[in-house]
Amino acid sequence: MNAPALRNLITDVNGLSVGNSHDSRLASGVTALVFDRPAAASIAIHGGAPGVRDTALLAPGMTMGQVDALVLSGGSAFGLDSMGGVQALLREKGRGFDVRGVKVPIVPGAILFDLLNGGDKAWARMPPYWELGYAAALAAAGKDFALGTAGAGYGATTANLKGGLGSASAKTARHYTVGALVAVNALGSATVGEGPHFWAAPWERDAEFGGRGSPARHDLAMRLKGDAPQNTTIAIVATDARFGKEECARIALMAQGGMARALRPTHAPMDGDIVFAAATGRHPGTITAHDLTEIGLLAGDCLARAIARAVYEATALPFKGAQPAWRDRFGSA
Repeated sequence: MNAPALRNLITDVNGLSVGNSHDSRLASGVTALVFDRPAAASIAIHGGAPGVRDTALLAPGMTMGQVDALVLSGGSAFGLDSMGGVQALLREKGRGFDVRGVKVPIVPGAILFDLLNGGDKAWARMPPYWELGYAAALAAAGKDFALGTAGAGYGATTANLKGGLGSASAKTARHYTVGALVAVNALGSATVGEGPHFWAAPWERDAEFGGRGSPARHDLAMRLKGDAPQNTTIAIVATDARFGKEECARIALMAQGGMARALRPTHAPMDGDIVFAAATGRHPGTITAHDLTEIGLLAGDCLARAIARAVYEATALPFKGAQPAWRDRFGSA
């Protein structure tokens, strides 16, 4: 029996689902990745201006071994409320770490800055992100979800083009599945110079972001959105391998290399550049050091591809002065 074809989404990894929510007037949103059952997870933070919730527990050696969901959100620090909304939905479903009969869902997450993208941020007393998080978790059913101007990538931007939400997947030689999910709100650029070519072009599969290939010459001039802390590319990579937190920590570190392949610059003082790594443990194989290395390699490749797809699939926001989308400037292919 042949394995099902990949959708080129992180949901190709067995044991997880993804849901998006957004508010078009606010021009911001949330993406929730929910595990069917608790999963091992860790994190690598390489940027100088991260915003996170409940990530200390992801370090190897900390008592909590597994998480119920991971969340990517817009809204800067206000978006940290979104993890509470996801947590609430999971608690209603009876999910969570059991403490003498009380269930506490474990839901780490990260945020990006999208407060200056033209949307109406004049909310009343309560920021809307708790409700957006709840809605994103509620939408996490099935395998398909929107890319581009969707979820946590709804209000995202880069130095020169609209950012967005991206995903990609691949399989190892021994049929472990690897996937990436990313909200691209980069300080720098995903494209080379003023042209249509993506930095991630060498890793593209099946013309997933236009099939333009690499440019004949590389424009290496630094292009930045600005010097303020209004950036952050936040990502999740996942596999169906049976990993613990130690292996997930290594995968997260290796996947950060994919960010450096797809964006220029990365890991800057005013970037967040966060990668979560998770393992659902659904593949029955016994992991070897070779498997761990290949999964880490593909996690980086998938992240690079997902970053380019995020920009390729995005649509411009309907506000004066909003950044153009890649397709506005270069067409659909």
